[in-house]
Amino acid sequence: MQNQPTVSTIGLSGLVRVLRAGLSSLLVVILLALAVPSHAQLSPSGSMRRSPAEVVKRYVLLDQKGARLDAASFDTITPYIGWKAEPAWERIVIVQKPTVPEDYRQWEIVNNLEVIIPVTFQVLGVVSLETASFVPEDRTEEVRFRVKVVGNYWRILSPVIPPHVGLKRMVSFARDAALHEPDDAHRTVLATLIESLRKAN
Repeated sequence: MQNQPTVSTIGLSGLVRVLRAGLSSLLVVILLALAVPSHAQLSPSGSMRRSPAEVVKRYVLLDQKGARLDAASFDTITPYIGWKAEPAWERIVIVQKPTVPEDYRQWEIVNNLEVIIPVTFQVLGVVSLETASFVPEDRTEEVRFRVKVVGNYWRILSPVIPPHVGLKRMVSFARDAALHEPDDAHRTVLATLIESLRKAN
C-alpha cells in the first residue's frame, strides 16, 4: 500500500487538492500516534469484552461522517482498525443507511477470536477524485468485515475499502473545497459536483 496519494492532476479541483493534502499529512499523524500511548489501550474501545459488532458500527459511522477524508480526524478510527495507512483512493462511495447486524447468527464465526460481519450499504453513487464528478448509482453493497482480537481488542483487519461517506458530509466537503479554491474553472467543476450530489437526495 502507498502512504502518499498519487492521483493524477489533469485539471483537478480543490476537492482533490484538499484530500491529497489531508492524506499526505496522515503519515505525520501516524508517527505522532506511535510516539505516545495509544488511546485504544487506555479506553475500552474495541475491548474483547464487548461485541465486535460495536467496533464495526463505530467504524462505519465515523467513515460515513468523513473521518477518512481528513488526516486530522483519521485518528478517531484507529482504535477500530488494524492498518496504519491507506492507499490513494481514486473514488469516494456515497452511501446511506448502513446496516450492521448485531445478531451473531448472521456473522461467519471463524473461531472465538475472529469473526466476519456482513455490512450492507445503500449506495447512492460514486465521486471520482480524478474528475471531481458524481456518477449516480442505486444499488445495495455488502462488505464482509473481518474482525479479530489483537492484543485484547477487537480490530477490523480487512477489507480496506474506499471511503463510504454520507451524502450531506460529501456536499459539505465539496462546498468547503470550493470556498478555498482560487481557480475559477475548478470552482465551476466543484459547483457542478455539488449540484449533482444535491440531486441524488
